[in-house]
Amino acid sequence: MIRETLFSLGSLYRDDLRVTGYRFGSGEKAACIVGAMRGNEIQQMFVASQIVRELRALEAQGRLAQGKEILVIPSVNHFSMNIGKRFWALDNTDINRMFPGYDQGETTQRIAAKLFEQVSPYRLGIQFASFYVPGHFLPHVKMMDLGYQSPELGRAFGLPYVLLRRPRPYDSTTLNYNWQVWETQAFSVYTTATEEIDERSARESVEAVLRFLGAQGVIARGLYGPGEPCRIVPENALVAVHAPVSGVYRRFFHPGDRIRKGQVLCEILHPLEGDVVARVASPADGRVFFAHHSPLVSERGVVYKIITGEGPVGSET
Repeated sequence: MIRETLFSLGSLYRDDLRVTGYRFGSGEKAACIVGAMRGNEIQQMFVASQIVRELRALEAQGRLAQGKEILVIPSVNHFSMNIGKRFWALDNTDINRMFPGYDQGETTQRIAAKLFEQVSPYRLGIQFASFYVPGHFLPHVKMMDLGYQSPELGRAFGLPYVLLRRPRPYDSTTLNYNWQVWETQAFSVYTTATEEIDERSARESVEAVLRFLGAQGVIARGLYGPGEPCRIVPENALVAVHAPVSGVYRRFFHPGDRIRKGQVLCEILHPLEGDVVARVASPADGRVFFAHHSPLVSERGVVYKIITGEGPVGSET
């Protein structure tokens, strides 16, 4: 393993931002793994750190493929992480909306440019991503449907779902999108948590990535089992459930739960008077794919995403 500072950025009032990378093996630039790009992505940084730990052990055991290089970058935006902010601390911009970057631009554009220079040569790109609202997911892999992707490759992670996203205009500035444009097979991996560490989900994600690397011949094959049967799903097949009002949120179901059409998914309470002001029912049979978990919810905010077509639904309440 080689630990190195991939790039640094000077600061007037704080220590320099130094982005650290861990290189394993040498030769063809086979796979790059990026952890936290936002300041609240604690789980994403943790998962990437555990991959560093596993790869270090595999390298010592001689289980990395000859002539292949793996780069792991556990964290990019630790400035914001240190003060508990999701986006760049000085101007509240999102690094993952700045790719491929501009080396003469604003700070986050320059960070994106320096990062993309490091990660763009790799054949396989894996990013640990997070959703724009607080909540928990079923573990899954997301791929941009740009015509360059190979969804069947996503099955090799052994996670329950590969989600295909038809990109919107704002997706064109994300790392995943630009990786694919520059001919990298790109995958965004979503674990259960974001702002807290879920060790069980983290372990599943670590094994999924290493299982995938084994299937692609980057490390020894068969070290982490076959994983789960995988379903490829277009993102527009998910049914989004919105809160009709703002208030205190009380949820009744969690990711993975089977639900029936008409079941009450959550209640929303008046924040000052305590009365239930809304009960939100499921619009369809299916399985909970995403569930909001913050104690407060805004009007029209997404509280659940339901994946349909999962077969017979039980009578859980």
